[in-house]
Amino acid sequence: MTRNPFGNMGDLLKQAQAMQDQLAKLQEQAASKTVEGTAGGGMVTVTVSGAMEVITVKIDPEVLKSGDADMLQDLLVAATNDALRKAREMMAEEMKAVTGGVRIPGLF
Repeated sequence: MTRNPFGNMGDLLKQAQAMQDQLAKLQEQAASKTVEGTAGGGMVTVTVSGAMEVITVKIDPEVLKSGDADMLQDLLVAATNDALRKAREMMAEEMKAVTGGVRIPGLF
């Protein structure tokens, strides 16, 4: 009787395919989930999807009245970065369910 030199390679490939299918489904679902980032005590709010796309930007009218373009730009950058950070964290948490907590390079 000869042993298979590759062991359970077929099983490993099936598991990898199943994980890949789960990841694809997760990424598809991510587009429907959103998080908000804020800056300036809520003066600027940016909503981002799990697919890392900016959905909405809300600016308090009082910020516009000030006429301070530099401040507005800084608030937009800060709120966007906050939202993107939260979206990455959300996706990392969801990935844990698929990968069993194992960090896979290139996946959030």
